[in-house]
Amino acid sequence: MRWPWLARSLHKWLALIVGVQLAIWTLTGLYMVVVHIDIIHGDHLVRTPPKPRFDLTGLRSPASLMDHGSDHSARLIALRGAPAYVLDGADGRRVVDARSGAPLIPLNQAEIEPIAKSIYAGEGSIETVELLAEAPMEIKNRAVPIWRVEFTGLGDPTLYISPQTGELVARRHDLWRAFDVAWMLHIMDYKERTDVNNPLLRVVTAAAAVTAISGAWLLVYSFPKRKRRRARSAT
Repeated sequence: MRWPWLARSLHKWLALIVGVQLAIWTLTGLYMVVVHIDIIHGDHLVRTPPKPRFDLTGLRSPASLMDHGSDHSARLIALRGAPAYVLDGADGRRVVDARSGAPLIPLNQAEIEPIAKSIYAGEGSIETVELLAEAPMEIKNRAVPIWRVEFTGLGDPTLYISPQTGELVARRHDLWRAFDVAWMLHIMDYKERTDVNNPLLRVVTAAAAVTAISGAWLLVYSFPKRKRRRARSAT
């Protein structure tokens, strides 16, 4: 069998098939390395607002307000300047007054806007505010409804805020969105963008490995030929 021909053919056709993806891996990997992860996370877009002070007298025990068949955690927050409990359980999240135990209604747009301004660290102003009933792709695993607050400025900075607690859920901007696309192309999960062990990635990775091996195989065949040519010329 003509082993050099086989190695050359295998290397050539595999390189043609996986070459584009190899270039994509290189470019997307370069982007993910060059842009600092703190910038991707949008840490520069937000600041921690000062912790509110409120009277803690008369608070009920969170255990007395929990449904022990469903709720598994409780935490104290400030909501509308008063103490409230956030109760998380199998049936979802409830927010109740920490003194009376009465359920609290979600925050409206007029209440969300000053909260967003207090969190946002940029110089732009609020451009749009929208209560979403369905989570967009960039926050696909977050609970809804959720407030989306978009600010003017470079990179389309966007904050997502919980209508139940007024807490920041996520921040997004164009560098994050570009990173998300780069990550999708890098791991070859074009739907959920989370599976780093999907079948397509494994097949292409295996093909890329065979391409490299066949290239090394060709390199091995190249050396003896040069040696033989030198030996013939010497005689």
